[in-house]
Amino acid sequence: MFTGIVTDIGEIVGFTPTAQGQLHRLRIACSYDQTTIADGASIASNGVCLTVVASGVAGGKTWYDVDAAAETLALTTAKHWKLGTKLNLERALKIGDELGGHIVAGHADGVATIVSREDLPDMARFELSTTRELARFIATKGSITLDGVSLTVNTVADVTFSVLIIPHTLTVTTIGGWKAGAEVNIEVDLMARYAARLTEMK
Repeated sequence: MFTGIVTDIGEIVGFTPTAQGQLHRLRIACSYDQTTIADGASIASNGVCLTVVASGVAGGKTWYDVDAAAETLALTTAKHWKLGTKLNLERALKIGDELGGHIVAGHADGVATIVSREDLPDMARFELSTTRELARFIATKGSITLDGVSLTVNTVADVTFSVLIIPHTLTVTTIGGWKAGAEVNIEVDLMARYAARLTEMK
């Protein structure tokens, strides 16, 4: 489990397609202490929970390897990742850690497309659109995870919604570089999903 609070920005420094393009082995450079990264650990990368298969240090920089499998490549923006791609990183939540964002599974539900970006004094407002299937779980003032970042929904209109990003978040995540037309990973709030399921079963 995760909280949607980004703790580092990683960069893809190794990229090896395998299994007829159905699996990508990625090497991600980060600032984490390598001695704290165990094989089998979960690290969310742009909101996608990936399992560490190896790690090390090169040139004074920590790296770790993960595999992005067919479903991840099909459902998320991982299909667009390449050498140099920057990723929002978050280590798995430990018992007793502060829950600073909201409960995030790291299982991206799909993608949202950035419709527009409005730069305001010290802030930025983004309008995004997603599928009708996912839009039904998005509510004004509710929580949403975009590229691994826990955010509060500002407005909702049919399949479009907006978020307002504060200066700190623009600085410590990749959101500062978002542009209209780009795709981002979306994970809807688990509570909204369970509430919808309960309603459907009545």
